[in-house]
Amino acid sequence: MAALDREKHLLTTFTQLADTLVDDYDVVELMQRLVDTCRDQLQVAAAGLLLSDERGDLELVASTSEAGTVVEALILGAEVAAGSSARASAPISVAEIDSLGSGWEEFRRSAVASGFVSIVTIPLRLRDMTIGSLNLLQEAGGVLSERDLVIARALADVATIGILHERTLRETEALTEQLQNALSSRVIIEQAKGVVSHTNGVPIDDAFALIRTYARTHGEHLGDVARRIVERRLTIS
Repeated sequence: MAALDREKHLLTTFTQLADTLVDDYDVVELMQRLVDTCRDQLQVAAAGLLLSDERGDLELVASTSEAGTVVEALILGAEVAAGSSARASAPISVAEIDSLGSGWEEFRRSAVASGFVSIVTIPLRLRDMTIGSLNLLQEAGGVLSERDLVIARALADVATIGILHERTLRETEALTEQLQNALSSRVIIEQAKGVVSHTNGVPIDDAFALIRTYARTHGEHLGDVARRIVERRLTIS
């Protein structure tokens, strides 16, 4: 029955996450729900989700604990594994942190001092793009089964889709704003052409040439010059 309850909870969680993706959502809340699900359903001691910034460095964006020692262990583990895990296509699993050799000293000290004995690092990937990693720390007696690893990878995939979806929305909104600004500027320019044509007694084409020449000569944007003309703050001839 416990197994059945767990399956139902996981199905509910994935359904909620899917609903979150199609509705207006907070990407940070999505990430937090993912790491909380990992902790509760995979029974790991700590879970953290890290994303790559513009320099390629990994930054923690969601964690099941805000304790400094836990956060430190998650970040150090991700940074050490970044060369292979966050840029690879497969997860990295370290069953015995205490046995790690060269290159892991700082992470090993931090993790062992916090009682963690193993770590699983799952890259967040979509095709050839890697945007971060999901990291799971375990205490003594806890080892992820193959089944749990599959679930963890599925959650990591949901995280990836959610993050990229949010980025796409922001890019789309930015593009829409740019297009709207371009259309608005064109309306102002048309109005400015009419003003210059009337005040100078020249054809519309010549009026536009006067506006462009003024903008280029003074190093200003065409739309800004046009707006000043329409608002009667600038007169050109």
